Amino acid sequence: MLWNKEISVGRLLWLGLAIWMVTLAGPVSAKGDYQAATTTNPAIKVDELNWMVKPLGQEELVVEADAWLKLVKDKTSQISSTEIALIRHRKQVEAAKKAESALKSEEEQKGEQTTVKSQQAEKLTEKKEEAKEKTVLSLTELRDQRAALVEKLEAVLSELERKGGDPKPYRTYVKAISGIAVDVTDTSSTWLTVVGWLKSDQGGMKWAFNLLKFVATLLVFWILARIAGAATGSIVNRAGSKLTDLQKTFIVSILYRSIIILGLIVAVSALGINIGPLLALIGAAGFVVAFALQGTLSNFASGIMILLYRPFDVGDIITVSGESGIVETMNLMCTNLRSFDNKLTVIPNNSVWGNTITNATGHSAQRRVDLVFGIGYSSDADKAQAILKDIVTTHKLVLAEPAPVIRMHELADSSVNLICRPWVKTADYWTVYWDVTEKVKKHFDAEGINIPFPQQDVHLYQHKEE
Repeated sequence: MLWNKEISVGRLLWLGLAIWMVTLAGPVSAKGDYQAATTTNPAIKVDELNWMVKPLGQEELVVEADAWLKLVKDKTSQISSTEIALIRHRKQVEAAKKAESALKSEEEQKGEQTTVKSQQAEKLTEKKEEAKEKTVLSLTELRDQRAALVEKLEAVLSELERKGGDPKPYRTYVKAISGIAVDVTDTSSTWLTVVGWLKSDQGGMKWAFNLLKFVATLLVFWILARIAGAATGSIVNRAGSKLTDLQKTFIVSILYRSIIILGLIVAVSALGINIGPLLALIGAAGFVVAFALQGTLSNFASGIMILLYRPFDVGDIITVSGESGIVETMNLMCTNLRSFDNKLTVIPNNSVWGNTITNATGHSAQRRVDLVFGIGYSSDADKAQAILKDIVTTHKLVLAEPAPVIRMHELADSSVNLICRPWVKTADYWTVYWDVTEKVKKHFDAEGINIPFPQQDVHLYQHKEE
């Protein structure tokens, strides 16, 4: 059991008595059979009030809400009377100042010294100013008291709303009376009002404390997100090849952002803002945004499918949508390819998932290098094949298994084409491709094997005219 040191024994006794009174009332079917019990002590703490209204049904909560609303209305009536009094005090101060100014102006014209009448007029103005300041302070205090009552009314309304009641009429009234009307022409009253609000427990002090809680909550959740992200990253990295780098990054990112969003919601609620309507508004707006951004959502869905089926990973060489390059990064909206000449290509995920994906490196440790070499019809084909076999088998990066394939492939228009297909590790593909091509050219030249180029023979015939 938690014990709040701030709750006095007397308050606990009163709370127990109030709950006992609510319990005695029992469940009733008619609103008129129930008497409000929570308003017997208007100074009750909000947390205590929340527990008192917890066992009440909808009918009882309506009675409680009416009782608290009556207190709010009574306090609003006092505020209105005080506002009227303040208006009168302002007029009296203005009149006193005008009278004092006129008297001094008259004395200056006559060349007289300050008289008793001037002193009395000055003292009268000061008294009027003091009375006005007291009224402003009283008005600030009354507003503070009303804000406290409204907060307790809101606690009852929240419980009423959870149990199927309609709190809208009450909140409409509260919204109509809320706010502070300030006469900016009266600088002294405005200053006193602002200072009073800043010092008020229901005004500046409350919002300063709530703002402090807001910042502290965001900071705590940010630290928690960083720790959770680091821990999750360590766990998914241990998964090894079971998860791709894209999946690992996605898991860490989605966890981090989820914690930050949750922290933002909790922080907003710490400000004293009811997040229920805010979440409902976000949900309604989400439907409209989803309809307007169908293409974006399609990219999002395609990004999820790519993460689930793992056709490629960061660092793989792929060809998709007519573009080839190394996968540099990917998010739920797009995939970024770095071309071999160092150009960045951003491809929407919808275009990636909706087209054929060719992955040259990601799903196999070995690749076959397909090479075709053409020799002239007059060249020795057996000798050319022997040269190719020697070059391939002596290359240190060519794999012995699977064995390379060297065959006469076709008799083309201008050449006899030989295929050369060694197997290499995926990372060595281009090294072997370029090395073999270079060595074949040098060895063919050295052995007198002709590498033809496309050519056409044109035969001209001359016909004698008869």
